[in-house]
This record gives sequence, C-alpha cells and structure tokens, in this order.
Amino acid sequence: MSTPPEISTLAELRASGHRMRSLREEIRENLLAALAAGEDPWPGLHGFGSTVIPQLERALIAGHDVVLLGERGQGKTRLLRTLAGLLDEWSPVIAGSELNEHPYAPITAASVARAAIDGDELPVAWRHRSERYVEKLSTPDTSVADLIGDVDPMRVAEGRRLGDPETIHYGLVPRANRGIVALNELPDLAERIQVALLNVMEERDIQVRGYVLRLPLDVLVVASANPEDYTNRGRIITPLKDRFGAEIRTHYPLELADEVAVIRQEAHLTAEVPDVLLEILARFTRALRSSTAINQASGVSARFAIAGAETIAAAARHRAAVRGEAAAGPDGEGLPGEAVARLVDIDAAVDVLGGKVEFESGEEGREAEILEHLLRTAVAQAVREHFGGLDLGPLVDAFDGHRTITTGERVTAAEFLADLPELPDPGLYDEITARVNGSPARPDGGAAAGAAGVPSAGERAGAIELALEGLYLARELSKETADGQTVYG
Repeated sequence: MSTPPEISTLAELRASGHRMRSLREEIRENLLAALAAGEDPWPGLHGFGSTVIPQLERALIAGHDVVLLGERGQGKTRLLRTLAGLLDEWSPVIAGSELNEHPYAPITAASVARAAIDGDELPVAWRHRSERYVEKLSTPDTSVADLIGDVDPMRVAEGRRLGDPETIHYGLVPRANRGIVALNELPDLAERIQVALLNVMEERDIQVRGYVLRLPLDVLVVASANPEDYTNRGRIITPLKDRFGAEIRTHYPLELADEVAVIRQEAHLTAEVPDVLLEILARFTRALRSSTAINQASGVSARFAIAGAETIAAAARHRAAVRGEAAAGPDGEGLPGEAVARLVDIDAAVDVLGGKVEFESGEEGREAEILEHLLRTAVAQAVREHFGGLDLGPLVDAFDGHRTITTGERVTAAEFLADLPELPDPGLYDEITARVNGSPARPDGGAAAGAAGVPSAGERAGAIELALEGLYLARELSKETADGQTVYG
C-alpha cells in the first residue's frame, strides 16, 4: 500500500487536476488499461481464464451488476474480492462524510450545507480501495435496516423531527457509496428484504420508513448464489434477477494442473507435500465430482482437496515429531521443511474428509468403500502418468515369496529405504524417484534435501511407495494393511 496523496482541501484537489469518475467508469477504465498493458487483473484465480473471466470482464466493461452462480467451493467469493483491485488505490472523500461522498459532488443535506459554508476549504480525506469493497453474508435474519437503513431513535430523542434526513441511520449499502457491495448466498435473503434492493439497483435511490431520499448512490452490486439454492431452498425474486445485468455460471477447474495449482496456493502446509500427492488428491476430487454415488447438486468443494493436503502435511509432521524424523528447531519442535509427506499419509486424510461429501441416499453404509475405490482409481491414474513405459519387473522379482517391505504412518523414510531389497540395477530406484520428483536422486538417499533440485529421503521413499502401490493395483504384489502399517509382498 502506498501513502495517500498529501491533499487536504477541495482547492488543492482541484489544483491537482483530479478528475471525478463514476464507479463504473473507474472500473471500466482501470480494467481496460490493465488488459492493454498485458497485466493480469485476476491474480490467484485458476481455471477461469477462457470461461468465467471473459464473461465477467465484458459485464464490467458494460457497467452491469453481476450475480455468480455455482456450487460450493468454486471460488465465487475469491473472484468477487478481486474486484477491489480494479478500483483506484486512493480516492478522495469529504472528510467525515457518512456516505463517502466525492468532494466535487456532495449528496446528503449535511454535506451540501457543509460544502456551501467551507467552500474551497472543504476538508478532503483519502480512502483506500480495500475500504471500498463491502461483503455481506446473506442470512435469513438480515433486516432492511441492516442493508438500507432505519430511523435512529437516539437522534429523534435529541430533538430532530422524524422528517429530518439526519434522523436516518444508514445501512450497509448506502455506506458503501462509491464502492462495491458483495452479497454472498443471495437466495438466503428473505424475499421482502430482496425487495428493498430494487430501488438501489435500478433507480439508485433509497427509501426508509416512507421517506424517499433522492440520493444518487454510486454502487456496484455483485452477488453469489448456489444453483440449487437458486431454485429450491431459496430463490432470487424475479424483479431482482431482472436488475442484474449479467448472470455468470462458475465451475470447478477443468484441467488437472489448475486443480493442483488451487490446492498448492490455498493450502497452509505444515510439512513438505510433494506435487505427486497433490496430483493424487486432485484426481481423487475430480473422481468424486463425476461419481454417480455422490450428490453432484451439492458439489465437491475445492476445500475438500485443500483440507486433504493440510491433513497429509499434518500426518507427516506428526510422524516426524513422534519418530524424531525432523530436526529440532529453536522452539524444540521439528522444522516443517524436514518432514515430508508420503503416500501412506493419504489414508489419514481420507479418514477425516468423508464428512465433506454428500452421498446419494441409496449409498448409505457404502461411504468408506466408495471413497477407497475412488482413491485407488486416482492412485492408479498417477502411477500410469509417472511410470508409463518404465519396466518395474526387477522390483517385482525382488519379492521371492518371503521378502516383504513394511511402511506406514509410523515408519520413517530412512527405515523404509533401508528395508528396500537390492536390485540387479540399483539405478531403477533412481529412475523411479526422478519420474516422480522430476530430478535426479541422491545416491545415498540422504536424510534431507541438500543441493537444490535433489530429492530428500522423504521424497525418495514417497516415490518408491507409489511404485509399490502401483504394482499392487496391477496385481503384481500383495498388500496387507492393519494398525497403521502396510506390508507389501
């Protein structure tokens, strides 16, 4: 954030050459300037580049109010919040103005009177764009007073007449004047409350307790809604729908890479999680979204995979602390960078994520089975992607009917690597690691990542675990799981 301009009076503002623009002109011109300069006005949004974003940009250029329709966890709120980035960083307001009026155009009776008295010495303050974006979660208990305003009994008690505009306590929408108002889950607003928005969105004035205040409000109204709520649990009344200039459908990421990018960007990880595990989580999430056993009207939120990644990282950090796998930090705890998640940690995530998915009514009792099947499918797809064309026969041959390898949530990477059978070509383990991590492996499979681009012991163990799981899914090896341990043989 830069410092605000050092302009404090109306005379100084005029002398600076400042030009007053309406909110829609400001957004339109700033958006067009960013596009012409090749800048991305939508940082942190993945998967909308050729679908949602062009529609939204056209709506903003047209100056339309917008409603976004989409299932939960599709990034609707994040998209709305990025709109603030299209506003000028600093905008002038009449200092102390209740409705953030522009010094060139006061709209309330108090500000008009003040401007007439002060003249060129009218005090000017500066408002940052982050203050010009207002978000309201629409709930059934929201009142007209919350959104529009009401008569303030304290001001009446002070001796003002009921007809005096100064008795009005303004609600959220008028106070967002010259800014953006975002209404999340709009259908949850009671229909009579939605009616109160009609004048705001069309005539741009407000009515409070029978008083018509001709306030030329300058607001952009944007909203989000779940399509199922849109038609069943609640609805947007027809006159209000008609006032939104653009109705845009959002969607989950269409490409796997975008799904992984969302997880990596949004998850707060307490340990290192290799990209291949995020890929498996993304494939798992996408499989759930296409499964007939899952209620697709409810959707499978991106938060499902994000929470999964955070749980996987927590499982790795937990193992590091219990087994001493991580180095001790200044506070006596393991350093996050030393704990590396592996394939065995995914089970810990699936155990706690089932509640974030709504199953079809006919699938009662089969929830765990469905999740396990779809997870195996996701792992198998990742195995084919990374190990396609690689001959893993020597690894299978190393299991002579007696030899087994044990891994699990309490087995450290060093213990797992030490238990691996010797192969005629030791380079196979290096190739497996390189296929998953995209870089050559350390010959000693060191305890922690050393030189840049060199996999750590945890990454090396995770890659080989994935290969073993792939051989099990291909019915080349057997697997037994119990008490947090997995034995391949």
